[in-house]
Order: sequence, then structure tokens, then C-alpha cells
Amino acid sequence: MITSTRRVSPDKSEVRIAFSLDDTSDVKDEESRPQTCPDLEQRLQPVPPCVSLRESVHVYKEHCRMAREFHQVKHEIAVLEDRKRKLLAELVEDEKVAMEIARLEEEFCRLTEENRTLMTVHNERAQQLETLCLTDGTRQDSS
Repeated sequence: MITSTRRVSPDKSEVRIAFSLDDTSDVKDEESRPQTCPDLEQRLQPVPPCVSLRESVHVYKEHCRMAREFHQVKHEIAVLEDRKRKLLAELVEDEKVAMEIARLEEEFCRLTEENRTLMTVHNERAQQLETLCLTDGTRQDSS
């Protein structure tokens, strides 16, 4: 604690000034002061106005308004980022579904073509069998 006493003039009383470099009451007051906007950094918090100065009150109110706007914009950004994440997840899922649909369509086309080929071969073999049965039947009748 540093103390200084000084007489300003012979007819005036003494002026005594005392302060301490270890005194952190100002810092404690600053930290214990309720935050107007909890989501703002301490250094960006609105400082309470000097109520006797109209301009100080105006600046304080403006600062509080801007802090509320900042909070609202920050909230809207968070909501929009969350929506973006959800939409991106849906997009990824939709792309997977689209790829699966394309794969299934391709497989369907391949199987349809294979089915046509098998039906053609089946019909050909059925005709051949019928022809063979007819020719075999006529041979047995002739013998």
C-alpha cells in the first residue's frame, strides 16, 4: 500500500492519497458485474452508463441493442448451419438411393434381356422337341 500526504498550499488542509498495486477490487468489480449479454466475450460486454450523461445512456442502450442483434444473428446462423447439416445428410442419403435405383434399373434391364433370350431359347427348344416328336412318331408309324 502506497500512501502520500501533501499540503497543496499553506492555507489548505492536507490531501491524502492511498492506493495499492495489489488491490484488485476494480478487477473483481468488473468480473462480479452481471453480464448483460452472456454470450458476448467479457471485453465486448456493454459497460453500464454514467446515468447523469444522456449520451452515455444512449451509447449504452445502442450497445445493448447491437448485442441483442448479435445474439439473434448468432442464433440464426446456428439454426441455419444445423439445417445445412441436415440437408447435406439428406443429400448424401438421396445420392445413395439414386445410385441404388440406377443399379437396380441396370440389373432389371439385364435380367429382362436375359429373360427374353431364355424365352426365345425355350420356344426354339419347344419347337424342336415338337418337331422331333412328330418326326419320331412318323418313323414309328412307318415301321
